[in-house]
Amino acid sequence: MILFPAIDLKDGACVRLRQGDMEAATVFNTDPAAQARDFESQGFEWLHVIDLNGAFEGKPVNETAVEAIFAAVHVPIQLGGGIRDLDTIVTWLNKGIDRVILGTVALRDPALVREAARDFPGCIAVGIDAREGKVAVEGWAQTSEVTALDMARRFEDAGVAAIIYTDIARDGVLEGLNLDTTAELAKAVAIPVIASGGLAGIEDVRKLLEPRYAMLEGAITGRALYDGRLDAAEALALMAGRA
Repeated sequence: MILFPAIDLKDGACVRLRQGDMEAATVFNTDPAAQARDFESQGFEWLHVIDLNGAFEGKPVNETAVEAIFAAVHVPIQLGGGIRDLDTIVTWLNKGIDRVILGTVALRDPALVREAARDFPGCIAVGIDAREGKVAVEGWAQTSEVTALDMARRFEDAGVAAIIYTDIARDGVLEGLNLDTTAELAKAVAIPVIASGGLAGIEDVRKLLEPRYAMLEGAITGRALYDGRLDAAEALALMAGRA
């Protein structure tokens, strides 16, 4: 079980949004590389990095910040936001990003996801961001008629490394992970699933470790870490079975 600290990038700074609203961004650190080093020093084993501007514009925007993060740490990084063609996938993987997250393009062009997963085994994740059960894309600005479960099943045999499932209604509002829905998704497919959206504190971590959620690969934490509601040392000790 992995706890992924989130670094969401807007205009070069680390921010947290509320339910994906770019106008409701709170800046927590203007130095993303320093934030990444801090997470690494706390003991986190992965970083979850999202180019928010890129998600809305459909192409990478915060490349400088991402490259600074990559240069600053030695832990693996999964990166999403604005990655919508094979050239961009190859560029980031060649730069050393360990796993790219495909969201909008996974809905629009599933064949591209399959091609990338075949060519780069272990390096492709699918981001499924759901609003009332339906997949949202283009930085969550558009909601499709495709359900999260149908989306996940499209890639059952594609060889993707993970699905990152985000409940948009809970993202950034500290109301707790939607673990039951995430677990249902994980049971329906063979792909490892990561929970995202709403982790509020240590009780969520304890719940995540309950046997009924053992099929999950982990969870992403953002605002709770930044505002001190979640103590990194306590959470990681609990994840490691030391607390």
